[in-house]
Amino acid sequence: MLVLGLNTAFSTMEASLVQDGEILADRREAMPRGQERRLPGLVAELCAEAGVTLAQLTRIGVVAGPGSFTGLRIGVAYARGLALVTGAKAVGITSLEAAIPAGLEGAALGCLAAQRRPPDQTWWVQGISGGEGIAEVIEVPLTELSAMLTGFHAPIFMDGQEALGDLAAKLDLRPMQPSAVTAAIKAGLFHPDKHSPAPVYARAPDATLPAAKG
Repeated sequence: MLVLGLNTAFSTMEASLVQDGEILADRREAMPRGQERRLPGLVAELCAEAGVTLAQLTRIGVVAGPGSFTGLRIGVAYARGLALVTGAKAVGITSLEAAIPAGLEGAALGCLAAQRRPPDQTWWVQGISGGEGIAEVIEVPLTELSAMLTGFHAPIFMDGQEALGDLAAKLDLRPMQPSAVTAAIKAGLFHPDKHSPAPVYARAPDATLPAAKG
């Protein structure tokens, strides 16, 4: 199975090719803007490096969020379009799933920093079992997160761990880093029908439509 992994959810754009669990090629570029123009060329270069063509793809794993609103839409739109052209299945992988290593057994929790500036710090949180999300992604403030983690015994993949203070020493905390490689590996393991390539926001949009006039 040949899988293309994409991660445009953050300021670094990533693309990876994985075949039967083996990484054939992996590229990343710091690019907070202009990802929509660069992504097709980056994927073409990746395929050339690995000696494969897009027509050979079996699946396309895209990090679907949460993350940058614009970045998520770019990655998901590209993955869907490529799936239509190639016939490969597009699979959506949450940012939390894409940060927890494939092959991890048992339960875990993913905590990805959303708003980083005190006092309004929040984290995106998702329960994980066997590397796969078992609940919807939610966004919680630091006080709620601390209460949630108190007495938690399973591994916690988290960035911004220092915000937990003394509680951090009592937890099994591990680094949190979503990646296109992990997205590609998990796209080959997840059932496409259960992981639609649709943006995951976990937060209501800042802009809303005006109310209809009566």
